[in-house]
Amino acid sequence: MNSIVIIGGGHAAAQLCAGLAEAGQGTRVHLVCEEACEPYHRPPLSKAFLKNAEEVTQPHKALDWYREAGITLHLGDAAVSIDRAAHTVTLRSGALLPYERLVLATGTRARRLPGLPDGLDNVAMLRAADEAHRLRARLAAAQQVTVLGGGFIGLEVAATAQALGKTVRVIEAAPRLLGRAVSAELSAHVLATHRAAGIEVVLGAQVGGFEVAADRLVSIEVDGVRQPVDLLLLGIGAVPETALAQATGLECADGIVVDAHMQTSDPGVLAVGDCTRFPDRRAGRPLRLESVQNANDQARTAVATLTGAPMPHDVLPWFWSEQGGMRLQMAGLVPAEGTPGLTTVRRPGPAANPNAFSLFHYVDGQLVCVESVSAPVDHMMSRKLLEAGRSPEPSAVADAAVPLKSLLL
Repeated sequence: MNSIVIIGGGHAAAQLCAGLAEAGQGTRVHLVCEEACEPYHRPPLSKAFLKNAEEVTQPHKALDWYREAGITLHLGDAAVSIDRAAHTVTLRSGALLPYERLVLATGTRARRLPGLPDGLDNVAMLRAADEAHRLRARLAAAQQVTVLGGGFIGLEVAATAQALGKTVRVIEAAPRLLGRAVSAELSAHVLATHRAAGIEVVLGAQVGGFEVAADRLVSIEVDGVRQPVDLLLLGIGAVPETALAQATGLECADGIVVDAHMQTSDPGVLAVGDCTRFPDRRAGRPLRLESVQNANDQARTAVATLTGAPMPHDVLPWFWSEQGGMRLQMAGLVPAEGTPGLTTVRRPGPAANPNAFSLFHYVDGQLVCVESVSAPVDHMMSRKLLEAGRSPEPSAVADAAVPLKSLLL
């Protein structure tokens, strides 16, 4: 019983398989996926996939690769229970998988709106390929798209729908877009860009009752006014998928709690990716992050643990989002508004793009985060500065004539 069973089909699970195969451990691995296909790239689902009816999902690795690596796939056969005492996982088919080590890469599920019935024909979410296929078909037939939620997924879909010629309205309950993810200055730029593109954005909105008829959402009430709905996308965030972990008694707190080696409260069980809450040295507190980068990096940490060469997880977080022609890239965690000692310096981007810039955030003179808009070179150099612990003079980063690369020397 020396198997490593991985439950999940996202980026973390795919990276974990790749790392274990590279370490010569592929024949020990059983990958359990609820979806009936091998792990695939998810970021395109809100962009290129929706725009092109011929676009297909892009697997991380082909099925032949898994076979050659010796990895056993259990596709379309979800894990339904874990017996930690017996070291077994039961699948929906009734199959029983014994394990020596178990890894939970269960990801997140879309947050639902209380009071809104499930299964309505013109209400969509976007977390997985089947939902993307459904949304693409509905989007082709819709004239007007309402996006509930001003986070990354909602804004990416809004920009895609607008590019397809749809009338788009974004409804956000918070006072600004991307309120938990980016600075107020960047949020204001994102808002202005989407409005300039013709997308209606409503902030601080109160969503009330719903009118439903014949399995369709007819209208919603926004700030006391009833508004018709052609197609509604729910983009109001995600909830960590912890049901299996909780049922088997693992410690959970808005995510599966892990240590710096990705071990849960049971050292024989690891967890990686969007479903985890992990200790972060830079933040000085436990975090739960939803990003491809975090999933990949945590998987590498888990590989080190599983192969007997443990290394504590200590990685600079970075993120990106493509919204129409605007590419947002963030390195580090943006400080909360009102943080004592917080100063922000704006650096112009390439001269060819007047809308490109970067925001360098310092706390007590220490560079902690850089947000870039359509300035990929600045983003890459900023990551290197942050990873090296450098805090160049604000006057230097504000001067576009000073190459950021020179500040690393």
